[in-house]
Amino acid sequence: MHRPPLGRSCGILLHPTSLPGPRGVGDLGDEALRFIDFLTSAGQSIWQILPLGPTGVANSPYDCRSAFAGNPLLISEQWLVHHGLLDSVDIEESDVGEERADYVFAWQRKEPLLRRAFQRACEVRSDDLGSRFASYRANEASWLDDFALYQSLHEANHHAPWTEWDPALVRREPDALARACADFHLEIQFHAFVQFIFDEQWNRVRRYANERGIQIVGDVPIYVAFDSADVWANQEIFLLDAFGKPTLVAGVPPDYFSAHGQLWGNPVYRWDALEASGFRWWVERFRRTLELTDLARVDHFRGFQAGWHVPAGETTAVNGWWLNGPGIRLFEHLSNFLGSLPIIAEDLGIITDDVTLLRDQLGLPGMKVLQFAFGSGHDNKYLPHNYGPNAVVYTGTHDNDTTLGWYQRLDEATRSHVRHYVGDGADDICWSLIRLAFSSVARTAIVPAQDVLELGSDARMNVPGIALGNWEWRASRGAFTPEIAARLTALADVYGRARKY
Repeated sequence: MHRPPLGRSCGILLHPTSLPGPRGVGDLGDEALRFIDFLTSAGQSIWQILPLGPTGVANSPYDCRSAFAGNPLLISEQWLVHHGLLDSVDIEESDVGEERADYVFAWQRKEPLLRRAFQRACEVRSDDLGSRFASYRANEASWLDDFALYQSLHEANHHAPWTEWDPALVRREPDALARACADFHLEIQFHAFVQFIFDEQWNRVRRYANERGIQIVGDVPIYVAFDSADVWANQEIFLLDAFGKPTLVAGVPPDYFSAHGQLWGNPVYRWDALEASGFRWWVERFRRTLELTDLARVDHFRGFQAGWHVPAGETTAVNGWWLNGPGIRLFEHLSNFLGSLPIIAEDLGIITDDVTLLRDQLGLPGMKVLQFAFGSGHDNKYLPHNYGPNAVVYTGTHDNDTTLGWYQRLDEATRSHVRHYVGDGADDICWSLIRLAFSSVARTAIVPAQDVLELGSDARMNVPGIALGNWEWRASRGAFTPEIAARLTALADVYGRARKY
């Protein structure tokens, strides 16, 4: 798809699971299109989302079964009815999960509906549908074949991690893989079909957005989940032992905010093996990302320069060390295959001069977060008077509290700094920070939907370090009103960010 360059612009951060609706989690149906209509009416040009992949037990979009696949929970049941794969009586509405995402309910409801739709597709044997599905399988075979087999085996093994499967399958012995493909032929077809439906629906949503001048910003976490098709199918590019288990895992070291650092636990890369392969896996990953989105935020960008590696089995991130990544070599290789890379570098946290140099060599915009700007001196790099234009400014991110919740918890000295900086508008803190972001010289301004709706801490999306209870916030029906759209439009107009077409 055509990617017009972003000039001075603005947008909203909202993951599709947070869209309103009656089926447990938000999906890619009519509410997604209505949200795009809201963005259009509000003068916005960006919809930023979180990773779209199929999530694991904690429902985190940063802990997915695949970095390439889509989340089946996002598939719209209405769309399946419209295309004759379900009957309207199959999708009676429920009021479960209206206020918070209920992933268990959503999957218990959706999985049998997806199987019914697959059965209907097999029975009807539409030439058009069959042709599109065959073309999709051929085009996406580099990841889809392994993912569909992985999902089938994961279910057959009662969702045990892949290292607990038959050793021959763990080692991916060709005879064992061939037997599994034969034994689970129909199940593999089902999982491939679900991905095909996801792509058809997502591409419909993206086309609808692009036709209205809205570009979608996706998200590429640098690391992938251990129990994923990515690691099982590509063991040679990760630091694993002879049994497939990680020898080193990812995290970040202790700092001012955490005495023990953050132990993420993701397997880390064998960058030498990746480079020897021509970074093939990363080329495919970015190719896939840019099939689905217009731009991509690269999470933990600093890990491409150097990553914090911790021995597997440690309980904190204290006993780790920095190991160099590929640096600019990876991005030069990606550019050779994919052309100009429309990406945003997430450069938060411990950023050294070599990381800044890499970002600047690549000409990438970094991130500025207003919630990090206050309580220290005037030279704080997150204060807007210190920005350059090649940046994306946020009031907060998915890992922050909402602006209202953040402000209410500030100590009095920091709150005083905020009041002095924003002036008389501190009594309306959410819109004061939105105005501050829009008025800055940063080329792009992004605001979480919770701040636009002036919501408190109960609407927070994620608390880092807390495993359960995250990713559940959902907007209420009718929350994105014409009055809010008018207010956003006015700010976009006055600060030169309004959508140009």
